[in-house]
Amino acid sequence: MHMVGFPSQYRRVFSFPNPVNEISARIVAGGVVLLAAATIIFDQPWLTIPLAYGFVARVLSGPTLSPLGQLSVRVLTPLLGAAPRPVPGPPKRFAQGMGVAFSVTAAVLALGFGLRGAAYIVLGLLIVAATLESVFGYCMGCKVFGLLMRAGIIPETVCEACNDISLRVRPTSATSASN
Repeated sequence: MHMVGFPSQYRRVFSFPNPVNEISARIVAGGVVLLAAATIIFDQPWLTIPLAYGFVARVLSGPTLSPLGQLSVRVLTPLLGAAPRPVPGPPKRFAQGMGVAFSVTAAVLALGFGLRGAAYIVLGLLIVAATLESVFGYCMGCKVFGLLMRAGIIPETVCEACNDISLRVRPTSATSASN
């Protein structure tokens, strides 16, 4: 998202990182699982509000305006001490957008129409997707993004790194030493 004429301080806030640290993304997904599960288990539909806010915030600004994103990037990821695992940002942003659709739908169903059961089914689907990301590193939103790119719906220029397999190959210690 290019913001011509937008003051630079807003561009800094309302931008999405590229690349994204996969470790941080997986931690955020784990937080989404916990919050969505708590919403259902404790029958607290108001929790769909912070859940939806977090997704909207991450679509607009990556972790910048997201409390869960900040916790992940500033506290939990550094505590793990693992080397960053960069992955392309556009598919992750698309995945967050899918999270917006699910979480806002759940909030509207539960809080707007009193349809908690339907809302909890939507949250259950979100829990499945977030669990796949968090536990197995399988990003359903990223896979849909890739399918849409292959179908020509999303232009390849949106994510040049998505098509460059060499950017996804992690160097071994032997190849790292030679660079």
